[in-house]
Amino acid sequence: MHENNNLSPWDVSVAPMMDWTDRHCRYFHRLLSPRARLYTEMVTSAALVRGKQLRLLEHSQQEHPLALQLGGSEPRELAQAARFGAEAGYDEINLNVGCPSDRVQSGRFGACLMYEPGLVADCVKAMRDAVGIPVTVKCRIGVDDQDDYAGLQHFTELMLEAGTEVLVVHARKAWLKGLSPKENREIPPLDYERVYRLKREFPELVVAINGGITTVEQVRAHLARLDGVMLGRAAYHDPYLLAQVEHALHGEPLPAREDVLRRMRPYVEAELARGTALKHITRHLLGLYQGEPGARAFRRTLSEGAHLPGAGWALLEQAMAPCAAAA
Repeated sequence: MHENNNLSPWDVSVAPMMDWTDRHCRYFHRLLSPRARLYTEMVTSAALVRGKQLRLLEHSQQEHPLALQLGGSEPRELAQAARFGAEAGYDEINLNVGCPSDRVQSGRFGACLMYEPGLVADCVKAMRDAVGIPVTVKCRIGVDDQDDYAGLQHFTELMLEAGTEVLVVHARKAWLKGLSPKENREIPPLDYERVYRLKREFPELVVAINGGITTVEQVRAHLARLDGVMLGRAAYHDPYLLAQVEHALHGEPLPAREDVLRRMRPYVEAELARGTALKHITRHLLGLYQGEPGARAFRRTLSEGAHLPGAGWALLEQAMAPCAAAA
């Protein structure tokens, strides 16, 4: 199979997910997918600029292509945070206009900003003026009762005028009151057609879609209509999907799961030497054998052993053993 050279740099990506897509998770995902674009957890501009928490930008060179997702609504502060991200070596700055949590709303950023597209445009323009790397936006198709295509169309027009060339659209609207963030990822119905229409009407814009995508076949179907697919929970709970997508789109040989894990060994041992607890790394590996014989034993061994004093690489070898025997 030959590589598909018609794909955009945003063809496949892994969504920014709070408490999940930290640097350990991203390193693991990179081993499964050499090309997928990876995103950080959302980092607030205030934490970087006012809190001086530049440690939040830490990442390894192996993670690229890598995007920093920012949350905020103050253009000058976001511009400074974007500069910090560019100086730290990120390949893209992404603005969160999609997260519906109460904590995010109280800070006046995330999905509630879809009510203020002019402010979002000001934020994007300020960041575009501050950095030479792409500034992108992740949004919803709407919020609350703002549920007509015209709202999304107007939002998109302003994003283009502000200088963004890439829009990642979670194909559900967000309910800012009455639904939890988890419910907001599941209850509002998916409307892929609205995102397809957006691409038809704004062909110059790179449009990637997010929401409910769980199989290689679905990835292929969306890429026939759009520039990119962003995988979320499916890539976390069943990370081998990333290798399967890479194989389908680019012809990369499918790696054995054991080989992927063994390639983690230098990273794991270096992190342990730095004082990182094994549990902070292994929690991201639990889904590797999803659906395979031995998966339950693999998860149990890691879950029960990784928090114990002195836990190290030997635990992963122990966890792998039943899976290798069943293969």
